[in-house]
Amino acid sequence: MSVFNLGNAIMGSGILGLAYAMANTGVLLFLFLLTAVALLSSYSIHLLLKSSGIVGIRAYEQLGFKAFGTPGKMAAAIAITLQNIGAMSSYLYIIKSELPLVIQTFLSLPEKTSDWYMNGNYLVVMVSISMILPLALMKQLGYLGYASGFSLSCMVFFLCSVIYKKFQIPCPLGWDNTNHTLSANTSLTAVGYTYQNGHADIETSECEPKMFTLNSQTAYTIPIMAFAFVCHPEVLPIYTELKNPSKKKMQRVSNISIVVMYCMYFLAALFGYLTFYDHVESELLHTYSYVDPFDILILCVRVAVLTAVTLTVPIVLFPVRRAIQHMLFQDKDFSWIRHTIIAFVLLTLINLLVIFAPTILGIFGIIGATSAPCLIFIFPAIFYIRIMPKDREPMNSPPKILAACFAILGVLFMIMSLSFIIIDWTSGSSKSTGSH
Repeated sequence: MSVFNLGNAIMGSGILGLAYAMANTGVLLFLFLLTAVALLSSYSIHLLLKSSGIVGIRAYEQLGFKAFGTPGKMAAAIAITLQNIGAMSSYLYIIKSELPLVIQTFLSLPEKTSDWYMNGNYLVVMVSISMILPLALMKQLGYLGYASGFSLSCMVFFLCSVIYKKFQIPCPLGWDNTNHTLSANTSLTAVGYTYQNGHADIETSECEPKMFTLNSQTAYTIPIMAFAFVCHPEVLPIYTELKNPSKKKMQRVSNISIVVMYCMYFLAALFGYLTFYDHVESELLHTYSYVDPFDILILCVRVAVLTAVTLTVPIVLFPVRRAIQHMLFQDKDFSWIRHTIIAFVLLTLINLLVIFAPTILGIFGIIGATSAPCLIFIFPAIFYIRIMPKDREPMNSPPKILAACFAILGVLFMIMSLSFIIIDWTSGSSKSTGSH
């Protein structure tokens, strides 16, 4: 059950962005980076568990308080809040982009229609008010286990469908490169075909995977991966729920969860990329609508993913509300009014963010480049250095030197990713500016 819960904590909307990440790094570079981020995540959980074992604390924010007092607790709470707001934004962005396509398929509507119920902005607000807000107002989430199971099974279904569609969709498809859509004519004269001696041959560049690629969009790759592996705020609560909890047992739970998600992530990215190559979008499911908007299998996948993310938003909202309570109302008793206002304000802010963000890529990029490195790299390392007594491990001992290097790596990663993303935005070449 613990592997199952932690797996669900790791698995999120990040899986939809990984095929795009592979398209902008190449298969081998992507595999290397994914492996590196997975191993670093496992090491940072090791640091968290060691710190937790010394002081007997099983909450991320309280670990920050033990290490640095109130500033440490506030920093951890802010990072968790940002990370989970990013996660909720990405879930709502999926609702905004996918729900109109589901309605279009069900009603067999033409592609371009201006009806209000095809406007993703209206739909995401309606879903937030009618479904997410009532669930978020519950005092406790008793259905958490059911939602976790359903969410994971939806993602397994998504992965199987991506693998199946790779063998159903021919290459090349005939892409109109000016507006990233399929050309009306997908006959032999489509993009990707050349003629030699009267025979049509497939142009190798269109349908051959790249092993190594570097471009302006590569800057988003590591943040997308970091975003996809963040589960650290949930590690300590799951540790508490273990039967006969021990660091060794929890580390094993973490390693199994990371390995399973690593395999799912790589397969989803690989088969998504090998279906569309350089034409894959930052949200993989959206790319399938260019091939056949009325595909029944993709419709089922969309409905499953939409249901999963709608049920997951209230679950992700709970730690954010708890972090806000810790920061602003620490010594106050439970209040339904405060409970409701925090949920309503959070959902309103996230809806505004989703309505005005041009693509999901910007959300993955910024959150993955800020709060994710704090939660994965920087905080576990500096908390460990501060909490581990100097008489047991001096500052110049190998474990503490390794932890310090780990924290420095996180800072460099954050600066590098943010710099590249800002340069990409200011140069106007980014697909996250809405040209896509």
